[in-house]
Amino acid sequence: MSTRELASELRVSLMRLVRRLRAQRPDHGLTLTQLSALGTLERLGPMRIGELAEREKVQPPSMTRTVAALEERGLVTRTTDPTDRRNVVVAVSRRGLELLRDDRRRREQWLAARLAELSDDERALLARVAPILDRIARS
Repeated sequence: MSTRELASELRVSLMRLVRRLRAQRPDHGLTLTQLSALGTLERLGPMRIGELAEREKVQPPSMTRTVAALEERGLVTRTTDPTDRRNVVVAVSRRGLELLRDDRRRREQWLAARLAELSDDERALLARVAPILDRIARS
C-alpha cells in the first residue's frame, strides 16, 4: 500500500471512529468549540481569555463569547487576574469538571467495549499504533 493510499484509509477510519465516539456523548448541548475550550482549561489550568483563544486557535472575541456561554451554564468561573486587574482569568468549575468526566466516561466505556471484542494481538497492535497516531496529530 502506498503512503497516499494508507493516508486515505486512515483518514476514513479515523473519521468513522470520531463520529462513533461523538455519538456516545451525553446530550449536554455544548458545541465542539465550547467542549474543547473546557477541556483545555481542565488540562492546562486557569488562564486568560486571550491565552485560551490562542491555544484554541480562535480570535479573542470568539473566545469571549464561548466563555460567556460556558459561564452562563455554570461550567466556568471568571476572576480578576491578580497580576493585572484589567484582565480576567477563566477556570473550570466543579460542574464543568463533572460534565467533562461524564462525557469522557461514556466514550471510554463504549471504546473499551469495542476493544474487548478484539483479539489480544489486535489490542497489542493498537497499543503500539496509538503513540504513533498521537505523534502525527501533534505535528
